[in-house]
Amino acid sequence: MNAHLIERHFAKIGARAKVDRSARRDSVAIDIDRDGEGEYFDVKVPARRSPELLVVDARPRQRHLLLMSRDEDGKHKFLCGHDERHWFVAAVPERSGASTVVTAMEALKPRPVQFRQNQLQVKTNKRNRRRNEAFLRQGEWFFIPVPKWVRVNEELVLRNEPLRRGNGKPHLVEELVRDGGELVYVSVQHPQGLTPREHQRLLSRQPKLRSLHWVAQRRNPQVFVRGKIRHADHKTIVLHEWHQVLMNTETESVAMRHVAFID
Repeated sequence: MNAHLIERHFAKIGARAKVDRSARRDSVAIDIDRDGEGEYFDVKVPARRSPELLVVDARPRQRHLLLMSRDEDGKHKFLCGHDERHWFVAAVPERSGASTVVTAMEALKPRPVQFRQNQLQVKTNKRNRRRNEAFLRQGEWFFIPVPKWVRVNEELVLRNEPLRRGNGKPHLVEELVRDGGELVYVSVQHPQGLTPREHQRLLSRQPKLRSLHWVAQRRNPQVFVRGKIRHADHKTIVLHEWHQVLMNTETESVAMRHVAFID
């Protein structure tokens, strides 16, 4: 692996990258860090293992590139680029077989978004814009209009509700409705949530954990939003009608475990 070559590829898209080949870890890790000169891609490569790391596609005009790591565990790809105000990195699902920046961006779209853009015959040069006839996007979240025949129960509206993935910075939504999903109990130590059975078993083994602040939430519900959606790193968008919320497909990727950055 030529670390200087990797860093030069990042420079072509206007980014800085620092490749650390002495990291004490078992796999490649990528994060967005900051120093006196601003943001940069922090790429840590395990010293004990020597994975191959290369840029398979770079698009300077789009300020994006596709990075691949390859070792005995297989191939993993990461879309690295600039979105509105900041740099980002997203793990690309392995099943997609993405080999270019464009195919990686398509692979990160959930299937309902892909279906809708095909149905509406969105032009190729508009498909990766943050707003087109099929959807609006803010960070990792996609918003598609709710069909007229779908009724959103407005009695369940939550106002100024956070929309977040894991422990990332929340997107604040003016009006939000959650429908269905699986009941889970969430705490600081268990941000992904525990099912009622898992929660009960844990408390039976460790009664002291009853004192934690547990919140009952719904995992993987259908989510509908309306109004303003704000986030410090993105331009505020306004949805005048109800839209369904869909997250990008990054969580379907095995490589997700290598990405430290969370929007």
